[in-house]
This record gives sequence, C-alpha cells and structure tokens, in this order.
Amino acid sequence: MSGKLGAVINTGIGISAAFVVAGVAAFGLAEADHASASAPSSVVSPTPTPTPAPATAPAPQSSTSTTPSSYPTTVASGKKQLFLTFDDGPDPVWTPQVLAVLAKYDAHATFFQLGSMQAAHPGIRDQVLAAGNTIGNHSISHAQLTKLSAAKRHHEIFDGPRSSCFRPPYGAANDKVRADIKAAGMVPVLWDIDTLDWQRPGKQAIVNRILTQAHSGAVILMHDAGGDRGQTVAALDQALETLTARGYTFPAMDC
Repeated sequence: MSGKLGAVINTGIGISAAFVVAGVAAFGLAEADHASASAPSSVVSPTPTPTPAPATAPAPQSSTSTTPSSYPTTVASGKKQLFLTFDDGPDPVWTPQVLAVLAKYDAHATFFQLGSMQAAHPGIRDQVLAAGNTIGNHSISHAQLTKLSAAKRHHEIFDGPRSSCFRPPYGAANDKVRADIKAAGMVPVLWDIDTLDWQRPGKQAIVNRILTQAHSGAVILMHDAGGDRGQTVAALDQALETLTARGYTFPAMDC
C-alpha cells in the first residue's frame, strides 16, 4: 500500500514540475512580446514647415552642380561667423525685404529655394544671387522625401534648384534620400538653431532663440516664404544689430 502511495506522490510531483516549467516559459514569451511591442521607434519626427504644394507642376531645371571642396559651413580658426538660411522662397513680398535687412548689416545668407517658387519668380532668384548670397536646393514642391517613390524622390532632388547644397523638406531623410543627394553631387545641410519663425511666435521670441543659442559656425533656420514673414524680417533686423555688435560676421555658404 505504501509503495503505491509513493508512486502516486512521485507522479504528482513530476506533473506539477512540468506545469511550473511550462508556465515560466509562457511568461517569458509574453514578456518578450510586450517588450518588442513597446520598444521606441528610431524615426525622428521632422520639424514641420507649413508650405503648401504648388498648384501646377514646376518646370524642370538643370541638375548640374559642383560639390564644394570643403563642407559649406567651414569656419576658419579664430573667426566668429554665423550662417543665416532662409527656406521656401523666393517670395516676391518677403524675400526682397530680407535682402534689404541683410544689406543694411553687410550680411549674406543662403536661400534654400523650391523649384516651384523659382519657376514662378525667376527675377527674385536673380536678386538673391546679385546681392552676393547663395542658393540651396530645397526640392521642387516641399514634399516629404521619405514618403515618395524612388522616381518621385529622384525628381524632387535632381531637378530642383541648381546648387551643391541640399536641405530636405522638414529635415526628413533616410539612407535612400541621402544616397540620392550624394548622387546628385550635393551635400545635405540642416541647421543648429531653429527659430520656429513659421509659427509666428512674435518678433522677440524669434530674436531670443537666435541670441541665446548663437555660437560660431551655427546655422540658423528662418523662412522667407510660406506665409506672413513680417515677424521674421523684424526679428532679423534686431538680431543682426546685436550680433554685429558682438563681432559676428555673416557669410553665405559655399553652395
């Protein structure tokens, strides 16, 4: 009788142990699934720039460019330089006002222009260059390049404004976008200081963002199109007055 009882007990223990092992394994799988589902994405949300797409397709432009011998924002040792940039133009109302403020302080800038806007306002493009500024390629229609087909992405990059510098709309890029930029003979140029002027937060807010973050070699992002840029123009005037007094100069990028 005791022998049978012992066999029953041993059998029960073996079955219980099997359930415990199975339960631990199932728990481990559930935890792994949960961790995988809750892992953060590595995709960085781009800075929004509200520029409407053109109503008509822009005229194709030459894709020929010359890659600069050094990075376009290289600063010589001992110099205090800031790189002013303006996106989304040229605009017949706001770009000339920006140019007037730049001339007032003997400053220059790089204008990252859209092919659609260049086609609509070719004379403004010429004014930008005549004043000693440079032009960067900001695509044709301000589409988010990471969401386009290969053919459309190629068109936006290769057929945009002629330049050796390219700024992807919204700052959005991936390996394919970067490969196309390189294949087109350009280098990608983003920014160090985002003024968020497109939000129209007020002139002083824009000025403060520039002055509190300014350091030699910094690239400053502003806009000369895509909406009312009166605050941007006023802020640029005030900021350049202060920064010039601090000893900064403002060259155009080598684009």
